[in-house]
Amino acid sequence: MRGLSKRHSSLADSSIMANSGLWVGILTALTALGASYITARATSRAVLAQARTTTTAETLREQRNRRRSTYREMMSCAHAFSEVTWQIDDVDATPDRESKDRLLTQMDERIGPTIGNMNRATHEVRLDGPAEVSAAAEHVRQMARRVQPLLKALIGDDSPDRRHEYDAAYLDFREAFVAFIGLARQALEVKE
Repeated sequence: MRGLSKRHSSLADSSIMANSGLWVGILTALTALGASYITARATSRAVLAQARTTTTAETLREQRNRRRSTYREMMSCAHAFSEVTWQIDDVDATPDRESKDRLLTQMDERIGPTIGNMNRATHEVRLDGPAEVSAAAEHVRQMARRVQPLLKALIGDDSPDRRHEYDAAYLDFREAFVAFIGLARQALEVKE
């Protein structure tokens, strides 16, 4: 009997060892599955974060490029407007009233379309923003529109007061334009 009991005890020990081995195997497998799950989630989060970062960077780059193009167009329109107003020097150099009035009339005819182009460019800046740059573009446009009737008033008028009003309005336009350029430049700066 003792031999049987020993054998039975030995079988029981083997069974316990087998069961322990099975549990160790199950725990090891579960640990591996848990670790794999945690690694997969971390990898997934890292990939998602990278995708978001890439998308944000691309969106900012597209916005900056769109703004740059819009701001350049506004600057081009303001420059075209200025080219017309600079002809006042030619008017000043002309000796007779008839020639002055002819040049002023030509300037008046040319200034209208430049303001029309500036109106369109200002609307584009409003769409692309930001608000400070949009407001500055609108101010440039308003100052240009203020110059136009003062230019027309110079036709047939030699009074220094009219010329002073025109010059002051042009300087206000110029200051507004310089302010716009500064704000546009700030809006295009890369933010990291």
